[in-house]
Amino acid sequence: MATALITGASNGIGLELAKIHAAKGDQLVLVARNKSKLDELKLELEKTYKISVYTIGKDLSAMNAGQEIFDETSKQQIHIDYLINNAGFGDFGMFVETDWNKEAQMIQLNITALTQLTKLYLKEMVNRGSGKIMNVASTAAFQSGPTMAVYYATKAYVLSFSEAIDNEVRDKGVTVTALCPGATESGFQAAAAMEESNLVKGRKLPTSKEVAEYGYESMMKGRTVAIHGFMNYLLANSVRFIPRAMVVKVTRKLQDKSK
Repeated sequence: MATALITGASNGIGLELAKIHAAKGDQLVLVARNKSKLDELKLELEKTYKISVYTIGKDLSAMNAGQEIFDETSKQQIHIDYLINNAGFGDFGMFVETDWNKEAQMIQLNITALTQLTKLYLKEMVNRGSGKIMNVASTAAFQSGPTMAVYYATKAYVLSFSEAIDNEVRDKGVTVTALCPGATESGFQAAAAMEESNLVKGRKLPTSKEVAEYGYESMMKGRTVAIHGFMNYLLANSVRFIPRAMVVKVTRKLQDKSK
């Protein structure tokens, strides 16, 4: 029986991934800051799907949180077959005006915690000769992002890192998938204060469930890079053929708030 560890599991894509894995009969380790919300989800999933759910309340933007999670699952003798690094957040605004403390937390969560968790659980997977990791990146990973400069840069790291690690471990029975959704109906925009951005205002966005289903399928098939949505796929790949300066200008126009 397989076990999936999912970060950021209390809402959005992480919540939907938890439901998908539960429906498949997987045991779950769910991680998020809001433990009470996780415990409510635990009761729901255990009752509905007759599986075991272990919850960990942890702020992954705190230093060394990844090690603490690994230590806890090791203590509980829980072996992770699927690691899903979904937790992450963004911030909207000009870099010269945005809050450094928030950006430092973003880098810690989006990059450092993801990398640490991957390193710790990957070793066990390689030793067993099996396992799958999904790191949630974004279509933001394919270009620079004025007004969300740090967020775009963190997601570029996630994409590059995931591709490299997948190459290193694929012949050892382990795959690493970078899931790259575009703007999604997940609560991310509200958290990043970008509801008025041209990128999302007035648009019908794909649901978290749709993105989660695509991500699960992609991870199970061992895809290295999984871009959700045909238009997102075209746009992400088209930036290779357009001058970078033009890409940055277009991205800025899309990111700016509607007037």
